[in-house]
Amino acid sequence: MPNHDYRRDLMGTARFDGPTEVTAGAWTDFTLIYTAGKFGIDDMGGLKVAFRTHSDMTPLQTDDPKAPGYLTVETSNDAPVEIDFTYKRNLRPWGLCITVLCRKFLKPGDEMVFRIGDRRQGSPGVRMQTHCESQHQFRVTVDAFATADYTALEEEAQPSVTIVPGAPAVWKAILPTLRQPDEPFRLIVKAEDIWGNPTDRHGTDTELTLVPSAPIIGLPEKVTLQKGMFSAILEGLSTIGDAPLTVSVKQSERVLTCSNPMHFDEGDLRHYWSDMHGQSGETIGSGTAREYFSFARDRAFLDITGHQGNDFQISDAFWTEINMLTAEFNDEGRFLALPGYEWSGNTGLGGDHNVWYRNEGRSIYRSSRAIVQDRSLPETDCHDVTELFAALAHEDALVVPHVGGRFADVTYAHEAALEPSVEIHSSWGTFDWILHDALKSGYRVGVVAASDGHKGRPGASYPGDAKFGAYGGLTCHLLPDLTRDALFAAFRRRHHYATTGARVFLSVAMTYPDESYLFDRNPALGDTDHTTTHRAIMGDIVETPSAMAELSVAVHGPSPVERVELFDGCDLIKTIFPTAPTNVAANRLRIVLMGQETRGRGRLVKWQGTASLNGACIDKMKAHNFYNPAVQPVQEGSNRVTLVGVTTGGEQIIDLWLASEDPEAEISLSTNHGELNAKLCDLDHMGNSVDCGGLDKRMTVMRLPGRLDDGPLEFAQKVKIRMEGDSAHYVRVRFEDGHVAWSSPIYSFRNAAIKT
Repeated sequence: MPNHDYRRDLMGTARFDGPTEVTAGAWTDFTLIYTAGKFGIDDMGGLKVAFRTHSDMTPLQTDDPKAPGYLTVETSNDAPVEIDFTYKRNLRPWGLCITVLCRKFLKPGDEMVFRIGDRRQGSPGVRMQTHCESQHQFRVTVDAFATADYTALEEEAQPSVTIVPGAPAVWKAILPTLRQPDEPFRLIVKAEDIWGNPTDRHGTDTELTLVPSAPIIGLPEKVTLQKGMFSAILEGLSTIGDAPLTVSVKQSERVLTCSNPMHFDEGDLRHYWSDMHGQSGETIGSGTAREYFSFARDRAFLDITGHQGNDFQISDAFWTEINMLTAEFNDEGRFLALPGYEWSGNTGLGGDHNVWYRNEGRSIYRSSRAIVQDRSLPETDCHDVTELFAALAHEDALVVPHVGGRFADVTYAHEAALEPSVEIHSSWGTFDWILHDALKSGYRVGVVAASDGHKGRPGASYPGDAKFGAYGGLTCHLLPDLTRDALFAAFRRRHHYATTGARVFLSVAMTYPDESYLFDRNPALGDTDHTTTHRAIMGDIVETPSAMAELSVAVHGPSPVERVELFDGCDLIKTIFPTAPTNVAANRLRIVLMGQETRGRGRLVKWQGTASLNGACIDKMKAHNFYNPAVQPVQEGSNRVTLVGVTTGGEQIIDLWLASEDPEAEISLSTNHGELNAKLCDLDHMGNSVDCGGLDKRMTVMRLPGRLDDGPLEFAQKVKIRMEGDSAHYVRVRFEDGHVAWSSPIYSFRNAAIKT
């Protein structure tokens, strides 16, 4: 509750004059009318109209009546007012705020009219936020007594609109990535609007043709999506044989999309996909917690999710509600919902850590109670991450440090019994450095990814037009079955891999020539059970007498593999290019912008510039990871591209296919962060790069074949096992479409004295 709650019923009312349903990302305007209540508003009192911090509606301004976001405020008694629109000058989560100061009092019944996106003098209005919300509130608070203590109107007096999806723009088809032969599976076909919202706005019946790469038993030839249908769910499918499988979706003769590849194996493990990290409107996000879990299950079609609200904003009542919802939504064998929260301590005290419990009914250990009024059970407060570890020592819990607004400092503290992994990617960006910090510190951790989404879209979290610069990540869990017990056991053994949101098949295994010890848990914890083995999979910890081992990698994604980078710890030991540039004409230039400014807030890099060719002509252009449809690279003529984009650790990519090229052709890449000039004949698949400062902030230009091989990639590589300390072997896979996948490391350490 913002500040004082005295006599909310006498503080007035507010209403909209105009539509109460708006399409996400559409240009519109709002007229909000406030009517003063019993107290009126004293002179030097005022009003606030606030929006959620992570709404990406057009920023408001009062200077240019012809520009977007023009705001005016008038009073029925002609009282002069001062108007200000600011960010983060109001109580969380209402960080976007119009503040009006009255220079003359208002009597009961006087009105104040807000025109948000006032179009009367030529402004195009405001572009509505780009994500859907069933009740998007314009939260009105009143300083009736000129005390600067604002009281919220009663909930039923707060104006709100419903934000709905737009027309279908992108189609998705989703298969599992690994199942056993003859095991039933399902296919999902769905549409998203231009901003990534799942949509049911089919103008007419949409008939789609399904074309599998191999026969699928039970798959119809066609499926129809009608208005009001968000997806087609085809259950109980099966196939003959064990070859990788995909399904193309066509409308007439046009291919709309192709599914992710599905692989089959006789082994005990299957793939299950999660986004375990996001928030809803009860804390800093959008929508309700119930809508959050429903979206994960019924719109993103995840197998596993969790809710991670900031602890300092979770009331005891909301913590009870989270536990009730996870118990309700958890359906073992079909969908897992985990109770949990985000321990949100300041970076100097450890920084952000996710906490998940196996079972409901456990305590919430808060980093602070900054926005929680209840002060009962102070013994559960954990102001430092070391206090959190101590409190959780006897809990059945998982903890993962991550990078959000604030970042986790994994060098400050680590508890191997609780922290099996680090989060390497989210909507906030890509953070290889948090894994490197852990490895340099000697920790044995895996990697996960999630959305950390604040828009109520776990599992399909687009950045829109906000400071989130990346698409939300996913984690693939290697489990024998979909149960909480199996998940917690596999999570603690780091049997998972992370992606930037693509559902790719990835298998990484190590074969040792000598019999070795495979540990059930991290042996750094003390005595732990082990078995003898010659083989390990991602996440395993192995003690071996072998000086060499063989790493086997298999990867297959919806997009061709551009390169596979093989690491031992922080050291890149080999790069594998599946499509050799010498085998296919390298008539493609790839421009890569990447990096972040800093580890903490303010990491986003805004790029502006041009790429110009001299002596070469562009045949076609394609951009990757430019998720804001309003901010895209533009080709100008046959030899110039205008670049506008943002990165937060990851990459934005522009591919240029050349129609012609002179022997002395050159490229000039000029941006606000640096210059890169090169002759095209000097470029190869490794590329030329310019360091632009910041944190891994750089520009690269390279040559690629015009077409990359799009089938599965398999290879084996001999690797050395270090004489001292751990070898931590893992791969980072870069795909043509800009997505990235990371395997959890396999940890091997030497012991020449092993006897079997």
